[in-house]
Amino acid sequence: MSEELLRLSKRMSELGLCSRREADEWIAKGWVRVDGKVVSELGTKVYPSQRITVERQAAAEQSKRVTILINKPVGYVSGQAEDGYTPAVALIKPENRWADDPSPEQFHPTQLRSLVPAGRLDIDSVGLLVLTQDGRIAKHLIGHDTEIDKEYLVRVQYSKPGKLPDADLKKLNHGLWMDGKPLLPAKVRWQNDDQLSFTLREGRKRQIRRMCEMVGLKVIGLKRVRIGKVKLGDLPQGQWRYLHPDERF
Repeated sequence: MSEELLRLSKRMSELGLCSRREADEWIAKGWVRVDGKVVSELGTKVYPSQRITVERQAAAEQSKRVTILINKPVGYVSGQAEDGYTPAVALIKPENRWADDPSPEQFHPTQLRSLVPAGRLDIDSVGLLVLTQDGRIAKHLIGHDTEIDKEYLVRVQYSKPGKLPDADLKKLNHGLWMDGKPLLPAKVRWQNDDQLSFTLREGRKRQIRRMCEMVGLKVIGLKRVRIGKVKLGDLPQGQWRYLHPDERF
């Protein structure tokens, strides 16, 4: 079967070299080689078998990009400001940095440029939110084929007499549909009488709240405590820290 041509930026993203946007920047700067030859024209197409390399300047620029973990409070939106609500990035200033952050990284206002949320957390939810300048991390966490799971602690109230039947707990684990599609299997278990732990591999809009409604549970509070191998830990609400170089999602 003959190979299919792909945009160079898409192929670079597939290979995990960078995001598509970064790829376009590097191509324009002449930092990308295909089979040893510099390619500087945007929109160039390549075959998957062709060898793609990047100049040292690209790797150096990428290594300067930061990833920040924040314990988002209620009332902040994950991304752009909307409806008068403040975006979580507004909390990233020197006075809000966690005093126990082990990273030697020094804060500089340029780190706020192109700092985007890698995933969302609803305005009325709290906990771990990742903001990054590194397109590879964003793709790793929110790309359509991501395998990264996320864990939430969810305080609930049952709207019917008695307690949630085991059959409904099983439905929360697997069997519910949303927006005309089946949800991926989840891990849902009781932590105590009024708190559930949810571990999900997808993040549809207000997914946990909607899942709970389907079985008669009302969400009173929702906190994300882990993304992949990275935990919220002792990071105080409204404060932030850098992702440490040896931490991996």
